Amino acid sequence: MSNFSYTVRRSKRTKRVHIDVHRDGSVVVVGPISVPQSVLDSFVREKSVWVVNQIDFFKNLGFRPLPVSSREDYLRHRDRTRALAEERLCFYNNLYGFSYNKLYIRNQKTCWGSCTAKKNISLNHRILFLPERLRDYIIVHELCHLKELNHSDRFWSLVSRAFPDYRALRNELREYDLYN
Repeated sequence: MSNFSYTVRRSKRTKRVHIDVHRDGSVVVVGPISVPQSVLDSFVREKSVWVVNQIDFFKNLGFRPLPVSSREDYLRHRDRTRALAEERLCFYNNLYGFSYNKLYIRNQKTCWGSCTAKKNISLNHRILFLPERLRDYIIVHELCHLKELNHSDRFWSLVSRAFPDYRALRNELREYDLYN
C-alpha cells in the first residue's frame, strides 16, 4: 500500500466503487453499502499509482485562494453576484439568443456553476472574486449548456463563439481553490 490514507464513504445511491482525490490531498473511496471493505481496499491498492499521481498533481498545481466562504459571506454577496450574473447573461445572450428559466446564486463547495434540463442556471457566489474573463467564461459555459447539456464538440463550438481561448481559461480557472 502506498503512503496515503483514505476515508471510506458508503452510499445507497452509488452503483460502483470510485475514488475521489481532492485538492487538499485527501482521498475518499466511495462505494455501495453492499461492497465489502476488502473489495474497497483491493480497489485502492489497484489504483494506488493513479492516486499518488493525482495527489502530486494537486501539490504541484498551486492555487490562488479565494476568500473563505461562510454562510454570512454568501448572504452578504448573493445579491451583488446575482446583479452581475444577470447583466453578463444578458450581454452574452445577445450572441446566443437562448432562453433560461431561473438563475440561482448558490454557496456551492465543489463547482462554479451548473445548468439543468429545466433550463435553470446555478452559479457559485464566489465568481464575484474571480477575474472578469474567468467569471464571464463560467457564465458563457453555463449559458451554452442551455443548448447542449453535455461537453460534446458542439458544446465547445458554442463556447468558442464568445471565448475562442476557452481551453486556456479553463486551465486558468483550475488555479483557483474552490475548496477552502
